[in-house]
Amino acid sequence: MSKNEQWHRHLGAYGICFNDEKLLVIQKGGGPYFGRYDLPGGTVEANECLAAAVQREFLEETGIKVQIKENLGVCEYLVPYELTKRGTSHIHHVAAFYLVQNIGGTFTQTPEKFEGQDSLGALWVPIKEITADNSSPLVLQAIQWLNTKKLSLEFQRLDTWVVLK
Repeated sequence: MSKNEQWHRHLGAYGICFNDEKLLVIQKGGGPYFGRYDLPGGTVEANECLAAAVQREFLEETGIKVQIKENLGVCEYLVPYELTKRGTSHIHHVAAFYLVQNIGGTFTQTPEKFEGQDSLGALWVPIKEITADNSSPLVLQAIQWLNTKKLSLEFQRLDTWVVLK
């Protein structure tokens, strides 16, 4: 870490849900992954466990109720992203990954809007259409897991990350 860096730590819980060679993603409307595909999931609220956060976030962002099938592990990313009100230059994104299964609900492409909701909508994207240009590092990690059944345990510093406008 350089002396000029000030990190904001973000703890999030995310689910990997796939079917027919397609991955369920959301289109991000805010944050460092703005304008890209991201995994359904997000901030763990006060007095909430990780698994409950995944289930709540899935319902809020996709309309789908999910069952946790497996805790896949945790990955860390350092992403350049200024939060002026906090005086930070980077987000230290700590992401817990879960394999989830759709058990009900009604899929919705347009989530309910409320403060803190940064999903513009959910969609099923063919895995072959997911690239480093259109996806968050979490989605890329999900594709790696689908192909290898392993998560990267190394801290990933993404110094060249560009936030889309």
